[in-house]
Amino acid sequence: MRFVETHLPDALLIEPERLEDERGFFARIFCEGEMQEQGVCTRFVQSSISFSRRKGTLRGMHYQAAPHGEDKLVRCTMGSVYDVIVDIRPESVTYLQWFATHLSSENRCALLVPKQFSHGFLTLTDNTEVLYQMSEFYTPEASRGFRWNDPRFGIEWPEPIVVISDRDKTYADFVAEPPV
Repeated sequence: MRFVETHLPDALLIEPERLEDERGFFARIFCEGEMQEQGVCTRFVQSSISFSRRKGTLRGMHYQAAPHGEDKLVRCTMGSVYDVIVDIRPESVTYLQWFATHLSSENRCALLVPKQFSHGFLTLTDNTEVLYQMSEFYTPEASRGFRWNDPRFGIEWPEPIVVISDRDKTYADFVAEPPV
């Protein structure tokens, strides 16, 4: 696996290293030892998938408030997404900055979303599935989000938003959480 740093500290793009031959390829997508060498969480207590039928489906921008923050390893297992994270750690030098990447079943990359980052994505194809591995259990009362087009961030979505949930549509602009 190759660990590619983003401009947001602690957020990593993880690329599989393919061993190819005439049959196809083999690639490791998780290795506790390699992840620990990078200082990455290797304890995942929950895995989930989301499936979106239509291109242009937006999910986000979501996070869990402290003390229930979670590291997430996100991978697109079918289709393609424009995946976006925002650093919402007040002490961070990249506070309120965002990063985006394309995750797809073709590139098989994963994005490590650290605690106190929000996450969302826009589907770029019909019938898209995203796999999440989380370091903490989902806690409904800690669930938070903010508006996908909050002008504070200026996230540049590459395609029109066609489908969005009522919850995501009606989130307010970002408000910093009080310290725990």
